[in-house]
Amino acid sequence: MKNGAWLLLILTLISCDYQKEEQKNELKRNQLTQQAVVLLKLTQEQAEELVQLPLTCINQEYPNKLNQVIAGNHDLRSPESLHPAFYGCFDWHSSVHGHWSLVRLLRTFPNIKQRDAMIAGLQDHITPENIAGELAYFDHPHSQGFERMYGWAWLLKLSEELHRWDDPTARELEQNLQPLTDLIVEKVETFLPKLNYPIRVGTHTNTAFALCMVYDYANAVGNNELLELVSKRAREYYQSDRDCPLSWEPSGYDFLSPCLEEADLMRRVLDKDEFRSWLTTFLPKLVTPSFELDPGIVTDREDGHLVHLDGLNFSRAWCLKGLTTDYPEYSYLNAIANEHINHSLPDLTDGNYEGGHWLVSFALMALTE
Repeated sequence: MKNGAWLLLILTLISCDYQKEEQKNELKRNQLTQQAVVLLKLTQEQAEELVQLPLTCINQEYPNKLNQVIAGNHDLRSPESLHPAFYGCFDWHSSVHGHWSLVRLLRTFPNIKQRDAMIAGLQDHITPENIAGELAYFDHPHSQGFERMYGWAWLLKLSEELHRWDDPTARELEQNLQPLTDLIVEKVETFLPKLNYPIRVGTHTNTAFALCMVYDYANAVGNNELLELVSKRAREYYQSDRDCPLSWEPSGYDFLSPCLEEADLMRRVLDKDEFRSWLTTFLPKLVTPSFELDPGIVTDREDGHLVHLDGLNFSRAWCLKGLTTDYPEYSYLNAIANEHINHSLPDLTDGNYEGGHWLVSFALMALTE
């Protein structure tokens, strides 16, 4: 047999093997889709228990990490003096987390037992006077990059949640918050065109995570200019990415998955066919039914950085659930999402403030989105 004929035979056999493997994967994918794992959802009983954490911490001023640039002695002030609306829960962004958590729980469980206390807490903090105090802090020349972009994103998430909450209280709070919301939108619109390269870490400054929240806010309120900016930058940052090294995750202090957060963003900005093609090259192992992903392990829940890994488990879960909601053919990922939630949820109310001051918001994102 001539060399050309041998080569043709070998290529044919390889092609047949590949087709058989693809057929097996497709069969398994179809079987798993038909037997789709039911996604975990928050129960009323769980909500009644979890709400105590943000309800308490939004008023807990200390301990506190200010993340403050000090220009002189006049800047040495108490957290509540500096941040009259968002001084609790250890730091500014976690306080915003906490307020968002109360609104999300009120929206999801309108008859929750603690409703009156939750509304009172929100009304005490999100007042025109307190928001004016927050604006004054951002006006400080050394505060221009304060909470960029993680805290900014959570502020817009809070604003979005108020916008979606069909309640007279929400209209009052949304109006009170609006000046700060407008400032954050302005900051995002100024900063994004200057950010040449995305930040791909698993902690606060992750660009994809922030853009997901900004996108959802813009979509909810109909801010098409902001929506177009986020979509444009997302494509410029990520559309050419290939083979994301998911096996490198997690790093020791991660509470976000750089790979999955990027996928969570791109499923928003790409159309269906574009996204399917992109995902196949970006995370090729994820699109096979044999995909596995172990939860992050926390070795010391009293360590404020090590407990980040509980947040990673929740954020991975919401990324996977968002994917399976939009693309049911990947519903085999629901089992992995549930495993991650079940791994961290039982420890959420263990009494350790290191995780308790912020993790409820991540659990709610995983269980109520």
